[in-house]
Order: sequence, then structure tokens, then C-alpha cells
Amino acid sequence: MTARKTVRLTDAGIARLKPRRTEYIVWDRRVPGLGVRVRPSGHRGFVWHGQADGRAVRKTVGPAAIMSVEEARAACLVLRNGEGLPGTDDGRGSSDAPLFRDFATDEWKPNAGARWKPSRRKQVERILKTQLLPVFGKRRLDRIRRRDVERWFDAYSNTAPGGANLALQLLRQILNAAVDAGSIAANPTEGIRRNPRPKFTRFLSTDEIDRLHRTLDRLVEERPSRRWQADIVRLLLLTGCRKGEIQMLRWSEIDGDVLRLEETKTRPRTVWLSAAARAILDRQPRTGSRYVFPAPKNPARPSSRDIALWDRARKEANIQDVRLHDLRHTVASQAVARGVALSTVAKMLGHANPTMTLRYAHVGDRDVQAAAERIGSAIDAAMADGRTENGSRARSP
Repeated sequence: MTARKTVRLTDAGIARLKPRRTEYIVWDRRVPGLGVRVRPSGHRGFVWHGQADGRAVRKTVGPAAIMSVEEARAACLVLRNGEGLPGTDDGRGSSDAPLFRDFATDEWKPNAGARWKPSRRKQVERILKTQLLPVFGKRRLDRIRRRDVERWFDAYSNTAPGGANLALQLLRQILNAAVDAGSIAANPTEGIRRNPRPKFTRFLSTDEIDRLHRTLDRLVEERPSRRWQADIVRLLLLTGCRKGEIQMLRWSEIDGDVLRLEETKTRPRTVWLSAAARAILDRQPRTGSRYVFPAPKNPARPSSRDIALWDRARKEANIQDVRLHDLRHTVASQAVARGVALSTVAKMLGHANPTMTLRYAHVGDRDVQAAAERIGSAIDAAMADGRTENGSRARSP
């Protein structure tokens, strides 16, 4: 039998473990049988494989997001003596509070989900499946401590601060409902601050837009099968739509020169199309799918969340710091720079809250500043001429 390869497990080392196509286990050198299992989803959990009372035992010790290596080692020593995990019984405990997974899926989700749009439902199910249930699912609600939440949130924030914010918000909603139901006395997420959002807004310059356009042309010429991805990127830049609005666009939502979007982040809205945007839509093949951009391997579904071509396109166009969502910012900045009123820009982008549009106000301010400089220079020149004339007259006899 081949001996297991072992390493000295550390909290920092576990945080650096990358997910693979299939799950794998990294075994600890200090405590035989202790390992950390890494799933394709990125979830990391401690496991113990060993002997207890003369029989083989395989046990899930706990999620690495809220349990340290030293805590896992201590728990494994208890397991080796044939006892259960101290104080947890794998999260079931002895209190009357329901398990987090039971409350979240059987009580909270049916009640809260009655008001959700399909996109929101999909987001909630993804966060539950990949984050909250693997970490907190087997714990009773009254066994979830603030330090557990902080440890998980900090670890998740190191890799995806925006995703960690969304997951924390969802966890807070579930536990607020648990407080209202009388299952717990207080919400352990209270006082935990979300990660700050980036304060900068990135716009593409005219030169960058041109480089991106030429790069997309070249990539499509190299491989014509990339055209649909390039067309999604171009539509984002031409319409200011959100990525999901274009990826999930249905043929039934195209009405002449407008898109009548039914599923958006805020509410149904209308998007006016330029001739260039309309031309891109007109050239999309009709494949029998209800989606304009169906998934290549399953036309019954919209295209996937990620646009693989984008990373290569922005690298070759030398705009590596630009995100797809920045194309939406670019549409707004171009509009404001050309004198379009902020109220009109808000309607173009579908902003439910007008204050969202104020981030683009400084773009128009640049034009006002430039105009002020031109006017000031002209007046100053006129004043200079007047001073010269006055000076000349003063020197006249």
C-alpha cells in the first residue's frame, strides 16, 4: 500500500489551496488521519480517516472556513479515543434549535422566495450551495457564533470580497428571520462590516474603445466561432446593458429599435437601440432557441456566466484593468461628455435610484471646466488688449 503524502497543515497554507476538477485531500503530517478536503467548488473541510474501537472510521470534522488547524487536530485526538466531536456532534448538538440547513431551506427560503425574480433565486441557491450550507449547514442555529462568521467571512474576502459581501448579506437575512422566529436570541452577524466597494469608476477612452474594437475583429477573424462572444461585448458597449441582460436576452424581447427587457436587476425596462446595435442583433442566427445567445452545448439555456474571449481581448488591447461592467460605465461617461442630461442617462441605464447616476457627473464637469478655461482665456485676452490700449493712450501726449 502506497504511503500517503503528508504536509504540515497551516491555516495560511489551507487558504492557498486551489480547487481542481475533482476533490482531493491534503493530509496532515502531525496528526495521522487528519486531512483537508478541497472540493471543486472551493469549499475546504477537515476530515479524519482512522480507527476507533477496532473499526475503520471516516468522519467530517468541520469546515476550514470556521475551524483552525489546531482545533481540527484537537478534535481528531478525541475521535481517536472513540468519542464524538466535542460540543458539536457534527453540528447536531443537543439544543432544540433547528439546523441551519433545515431552517434555511425549509422555512426561510419558501417564505422569502415568494417575491424573488428567477435571477435572484438562482443567485441565492448558488450562494447557499457553494458557501453557506457547506460551512454552517450542519450547525444548529444557536451554535453559530460571531467568531465563526468572522473567520469564514475573512477567508472568503481574501479571494472574492464582492462575493463575500453578497454571502454575508444573505446569511444576515436568514439569521434575522431566525431571530423573528424565536430560534435564536440575537443575530451573530450584527456588527460585522461588509468589505468596502472600490471607489473608482473605470471608463474607456476613445483610443481604448478603438483598440478593443480592432482586437475583437482580429480574434474573430482568427476563429469565426468566437463571433457570438465578441458580439456580446460589442452590445454591452453599444447599449450600456448589464452582462446578464444581454446574455439572457430573448428574441421575444426585441421590438423593432428597442429591447423590452423583462428580467433586469431592478425592474422591467426599455433599452433604445442604435443602428450599430440593431445590426449586431440582426446578424445573429435563428437556431430555434428562445435566447439570442444560447449556450453552445445546450441551446435551451442562455450562454454561460463567463465570456472566455473577454480576458484575451482586454489583454491584447492592453486594457487589463477593465471589467465587463466598465463598458456600462463607458456608455454613461460618453453620454455625459456629450451633454446628455443625467436624468436621461439614468433612464438609459435603468437606474432605479437616481443617485447611482451622479457618479458620472464629474465627466460633464470636465467639459464645463474646459469651457470655463476657453471663455476665461478669451476674456483675459480681451482685457489684455484693453490694458494695452489704455497703456498706449496713457503714453500719448
